[in-house]
Amino acid sequence: MKRRWKKPSWLALCLVGFGIVAFSYLGFWQLRRAAEKELLLAAYAVAAVNDPIDLAEARRTAAPGFFPRITLRGRFDPIHTYLLDDQVRDGRQGVLAFAVFDPGDGSLPLLVNRGFVARDGTAGLPAMPPVPAGGQQLNGIYATAPGSGLRLGGNALPAQMQWPKLTIYIDTIEIGTDLGRPIDTRVLLLDADAASGFVREWTPQILPPERHRGYAFQWFCFALASVVIFIVLHWRRVQPGSK
Repeated sequence: MKRRWKKPSWLALCLVGFGIVAFSYLGFWQLRRAAEKELLLAAYAVAAVNDPIDLAEARRTAAPGFFPRITLRGRFDPIHTYLLDDQVRDGRQGVLAFAVFDPGDGSLPLLVNRGFVARDGTAGLPAMPPVPAGGQQLNGIYATAPGSGLRLGGNALPAQMQWPKLTIYIDTIEIGTDLGRPIDTRVLLLDADAASGFVREWTPQILPPERHRGYAFQWFCFALASVVIFIVLHWRRVQPGSK
């Protein structure tokens, strides 16, 4: 049985053209996201083994994708701590504890991520080690603040009168306003310490590059499917005796 090409309508051409462009764009976007995630993971891996630099140098050289390991001296604010809620480590829900730290050189305060503490199953806040008193020397990764995702319910900090304050995202501008003084837009991820009482695993909690490549493959398959469907619909069989 013979086949004959049926001239497609302008609508069909526009639809297949839009599908190819849109699906291809999404595929290449996922490939770019995979490359970005690889660079991010590599930056954290390098920072974990590099010798620390001082905070002032890290602030001078701060750039996207650059997360240096730093060392600094100063004192913790003994009162003001923020708990990032809805965190999961090894299947357990809990919080990340962010304490305010005042560098000894009098420069801008910054948030220090002391680590993860699991909830004990009760409705209250989990118990955690107290903030260390006196002068401290800290080592850790000078990193961007965790992503905020969807901000449902707005800023809950002003309505809370007791410390520590619970939040579902870390916004350094809002926290600075809550404290009544500006703070660094980056945070310090403390080096691991088995005696600290906190879990400190700083590999970014992100969608892995392999998953992005899988999504890219799916989008490219959709683009190919658009072409195949277009051809199948317009390359029709011709019945014997038909013109």
